[in-house]
Order: sequence, then C-alpha cells, then structure tokens
Amino acid sequence: MNSIVIIGGGHAGAQLCASLAEAGLGARVHLVCAEAELPYQRPPLSKAFLKSPTEGLQLHRAEAWYQDAGITLHLGDAAVAIDRDRRTVRLQSGAELPYGQLVLATGTRARTLAPLPAGLDNVLSLRSAADALALRTRLATATSLTVLGGGFIGLEVAATARALGLAVQVVEVAPRLLGRSVSPELAAHVLATHRAAGITVDLDAQLGTFEHDGMRLQALTVNGQRLPVDLLLLGIGAEPETGLAEAAALACDNGVLVDAAMRTSDANILAVGDVTRFPLAAAWGDAGNRLRLESVQNANDQARCAAATLQGQAPSYAALPWFWSEQGTVRLQMAGLMPAATTPGATRHRRPGANAASFSVLHYVGERLVCVESVNAPMDHMMSRKLLEAGRHPAPALACDPAVALKTLLA
Repeated sequence: MNSIVIIGGGHAGAQLCASLAEAGLGARVHLVCAEAELPYQRPPLSKAFLKSPTEGLQLHRAEAWYQDAGITLHLGDAAVAIDRDRRTVRLQSGAELPYGQLVLATGTRARTLAPLPAGLDNVLSLRSAADALALRTRLATATSLTVLGGGFIGLEVAATARALGLAVQVVEVAPRLLGRSVSPELAAHVLATHRAAGITVDLDAQLGTFEHDGMRLQALTVNGQRLPVDLLLLGIGAEPETGLAEAAALACDNGVLVDAAMRTSDANILAVGDVTRFPLAAAWGDAGNRLRLESVQNANDQARCAAATLQGQAPSYAALPWFWSEQGTVRLQMAGLMPAATTPGATRHRRPGANAASFSVLHYVGERLVCVESVNAPMDHMMSRKLLEAGRHPAPALACDPAVALKTLLA
C-alpha cells in the first residue's frame, strides 16, 4: 500500500487526517507525534487550561475515531530522520516507516534566550500540553508572574494569571505591544485594557543581566532596575521546526518552502501549517511573495489543500488569512493581511462599536478593503470575512465613511 506518513500532531496534522479519512484514504495514513497525547486544541492552553486544575485537553477527535478511520498512530515516538532515497522515516524507537508521500506538519518551537540556561525551574515557555501543565502547576503556588514579550501568547497568559490573582508584569523591548501583528490603534487599546486590569507593562524596555543559580532565576535587570522574579514566561515568539527538513536537504528559508499545492522541493514530500513559507495569493498581497503564518486557520486550510494534492488534484492555496486572540475581556479578531505602513495608498479608519470597548479598524489600499481588525465585535469580523472572501470592495465614498462601510457593503 502507498502509505501517507504525516509528521506532527498539531492542528495541521489533525486536519489532514480528517480530510484524508473523509476521502476514504485513512487506511493509508500513519500519524507520527512526538507527544504522547492524541492531537488536541492548542488555543485553550493559554486560557481555560491554566485556570482550572481539573481542565483537560480538548482533543480534536477520540482515539476510537482514528481506529475507525484506519489511521495508524505513533504517539510519543518522534521522527528523527528522513531518507529520501529509500522513502523512509526513522522514529526515535528505531522503527522505520516507508512512505509513498510524506507530509511535514512539524510546527514551531519557542524561542529561547542565550543568557538563560535551559532547565531553570521557574522559567517556562508555552507551546505544548506538557508546557501548559508545568505552567499551571507553578501558577498555583506563585504570587507573581513576569512575562518577557508582548506578543499574543504572552498577553493571553498575562491576562489569565491576573485573573487568577497574581501580580503580573509584562516586559516588552519594542515601543508597543503586538508590534508585528496589529495596528497602533489596536495595540494602544490592548495596552490600556491590560493596565486597567492591574497588569504592569514596560515598553521600550532595556534588558540587562539575568541572575540565576543554575536552578532558578532570581532576578533580571530592566531599565537599570533589578526586578525580582518568582515565575517567568518567555513569550518572545517562535521559530519553525525545520530540523528534519534541513537534514533531508529540503529547501528551507525561515520555514520549509512550498508551492501553492503545498509541495516541497521534493515532489514526494509536502509541508503544511506553521512550519511552511508559501507563495502569497494575488488576492491577499503581492503575488509570489512568500509568507509564513502561525495560525489555526492557516494550518487547517493548508491541510485541506495538501489533502487535495495527495488525491491527485491541482489546488492552489488562496485561503483568506484570519486570526483571533482572547486576552481577558478583550477578544481580538482579524481578517485579511494588514498592509505595511509604507504601502502606497494605505489608509485605515476606525469604525465605532456598540460601546467604548468595541470597535473595528478597516484597512484600505487605495479604495480596496484588504484587512479588518475587530475588538469585541464578532459581527464585524464575520461580515469582513465574507466581504474579503467575496472580493467585494467599497466605492470611493465609502472609504471616507467607515462607520457605515460594512453595513452598506452587505446591503
């Protein structure tokens, strides 16, 4: 049988299993997971999972579903090498899996800091269920949390820890929060909301020394001041897990390079999800430019595209990017890709919501709506996705009247 081996049990790997099972190909599939758990939902790890000691993992599907679909699971047995000539994958256990097609869904790993040695008991990251369990255990006895990094994961955990009653301080070296992800208007609202909740946020922070005894971190220096540390979360971003791909001499550059059908530089190997850099569709930006996205939507949609490729079809990935983040009382939702501030003709307009904590920011390039950021405005988000996916754009007059733009466009 021409086996399909999937390496990685995140959202992309789980969705690919589902898509292939739906196509009747489950009996050909081997899913290889470094983690011992069945594939599970990642977003709750920074929120609901941390809040309650009884909260379990939210599985994509029960074990019986994989059995019924004919999918062979290799849990807790990481892939360690790919032999492209023999078309085999070697697992940590020593087992070898032959493949007709191989799919890399290896995701990302948390960035680390060179001054901090690995294994410090009170320095944690959050990428996996094991990370989340360790963080939940330590939050239960901690009195304060220091978050290094003002990105989505760091801010989500900061809001959760504050809700649990901890003193929380966020340290960000950039001039604002979420600098690469959202508009200045949205970042300012997020900052104000977190500060109103009692979270201390340091922007433009200058990091100095890290004091540790090889077992625990005692303090770090911020803006020349010594900051004692009870518990530290490293939230300084993620890097693509390209080790297997690079060792197999696949083309990589800040991710595994794929074409619009999710094929790598080896026609028998595909890649999906956070680990990929893929050509941007003309509908969402400069066609041909490569992009790497870390989002559940992208992982799921790329998996569906790869499933079509594995069935002999000729798909071209062009799904609308959309994202979300929940940080305490703030629900952020984004549709489309925000243009760079230097993009010719780029403008943005704020659309008021139902109250002061609800609004949307509409991004245009010329007269074309290309992105909408929404805060506590789920209807705006859903409307925006429909508009962007349909390719309907506002007339010139509407660009000057953002308060009625979305409503008028749907009329």
